[in-house]
Amino acid sequence: MYIPRRYEEKDKATIHAFIKENSFAILVSVKDGVPLGTHIPLQLEKNAAGEDVLMGHISKGNEQKYTLVDGAKVLAIFPGPHAYVSPRWYTEMKVPTWNYISVHIYGRVRIVEGEELRAALSRLMDTYEQHMPRPVTMGEIPEKALNDDLRGIVGFEISMEEVQAAYKLSQNRDKESYHHVVEELDKGNEVSKKVAVEMKRRRGPTAEE
Repeated sequence: MYIPRRYEEKDKATIHAFIKENSFAILVSVKDGVPLGTHIPLQLEKNAAGEDVLMGHISKGNEQKYTLVDGAKVLAIFPGPHAYVSPRWYTEMKVPTWNYISVHIYGRVRIVEGEELRAALSRLMDTYEQHMPRPVTMGEIPEKALNDDLRGIVGFEISMEEVQAAYKLSQNRDKESYHHVVEELDKGNEVSKKVAVEMKRRRGPTAEE
């Protein structure tokens, strides 16, 4: 991903928090020279060696499964909030642009099966059920139904060999323009408001230029 230096985020804690909050990712791999992509949740975890990894699975009916073999290189894209920025929001008229946050992870696949896959799915389920009024655990799912579903998926772990994080948030603008962009984004939809929140966190009204 092309990231000008001023927009590059390197703080590991910030990136990991973003991945967890925006975990519905796009998994990209290549089959016979053709790129394939699947939208799936990818869970950020630690493996047995204490290394950061992404855990996921796809349907066996998905042709992308043929690219997911031990050692295969893949790209996981975690898109975040984004918003159009109008030239009228600057102190001096400039061309329009787009503010956004996105993280790309390059890594290699390790196929996960059996009890390891079952445990990974249980953790995934617990992550998303914990905020429900009546959380469901994997143990409540009938064993036959669970086993049928397990036979229909391919589970995998992705190493995190290269992490690219772009936080393009008007860092190149003067203080007045920056805060005017925040004010205008705050008037927009929920996605625009999320961009504004991140911009305010990074450069509050009393921050030094």
